[in-house]
Amino acid sequence: MGCKYIIVIHGGAGVISKSNISEEREKQFLKSLNGILSASKKILRNGGTALDAVQEAVRLLEEDELYNAGKGSVFTSKGTNEMDAGIMDGSTLKCGAVAGVSTIRNPIVAARAVMDHTNHILLMGKGAEEFAQSKSIEIVEPSFFFTQNRYDQLLKAKDTNRVILDHDGEKLVKEEEKTLTVNISGDPIHPDSKMGTVGAVAIDKYGNLAAATSTGGMTNKMVGRVGDTPIIGAGVYANKMVAVSSTGTGEAFIRTLAAYDISALMEYGGLTLEEASKKVVMEKLIEQGKGDGGVITVDANGNIAMPFNSEGMYRGYAIVNNNEENENNDTIVVAIYKNE
Repeated sequence: MGCKYIIVIHGGAGVISKSNISEEREKQFLKSLNGILSASKKILRNGGTALDAVQEAVRLLEEDELYNAGKGSVFTSKGTNEMDAGIMDGSTLKCGAVAGVSTIRNPIVAARAVMDHTNHILLMGKGAEEFAQSKSIEIVEPSFFFTQNRYDQLLKAKDTNRVILDHDGEKLVKEEEKTLTVNISGDPIHPDSKMGTVGAVAIDKYGNLAAATSTGGMTNKMVGRVGDTPIIGAGVYANKMVAVSSTGTGEAFIRTLAAYDISALMEYGGLTLEEASKKVVMEKLIEQGKGDGGVITVDANGNIAMPFNSEGMYRGYAIVNNNEENENNDTIVVAIYKNE
């Protein structure tokens, strides 16, 4: 298969059921995924890099309150927002990440700046925020990230004394509506099984690969908790062979180095992209017990794999037809449920 210009995105995985999602809500997600793919693929079509394309895709996901990243981020146990993001250039292995930030409007932009303008890979908390401000990256008041839906999720999590993954609402909402209790979410996901991390992977006209991931973490998480998203090799990874972005129970992805493991299985084990991705998601993560989630991947030959071990994952891809000047001839595919 020849080289293609491709971008793949995800907006979280979980136990998604058509019976738990309204037609209007489904249309909102599909429209959002379509729009973000349309915007980010233009970078590839215009000769831009995979790195720029994944950054822009994730930035747009961070701007959309439907997802648990940036503006749509969930709350910690103390009612604050702490966000993580990571990005990696497969052609050079350069990477950057931020963790536990609360005032950076787009954490993925800060992660890119760490990669481009420091000798470090991961900056956290206040240090990351001060660095971002020094690079004229937009800083906002913490209240910018407040959304009522996410706050209601926190109240419910506290009420039930648990930490819950994002997109954790619609089935619980329907169960609670029967008992006339609070509606905490409009999301079509089982209450304990939605992973709201967002991400993107891409290959550009030069054959270079890149990956980016961003998240608000888990509702009612401990202050200071950091998951897999900014951990290179766990939540995000790219080299000259493959690019990977993960979504799921972060601790399991860290224990298994899930994103890197896909690359290792391909390089040392001779597995195809599809085989390696499925082995990690459908076997190794499941062996961790609460290793729920999925990945999006693209390899140097333009193959795509998007396995997940839950009922669904917000996902999609765009393939640029580089033989056609008209971008309307590009391919865009979006999906939510299994078997789509």
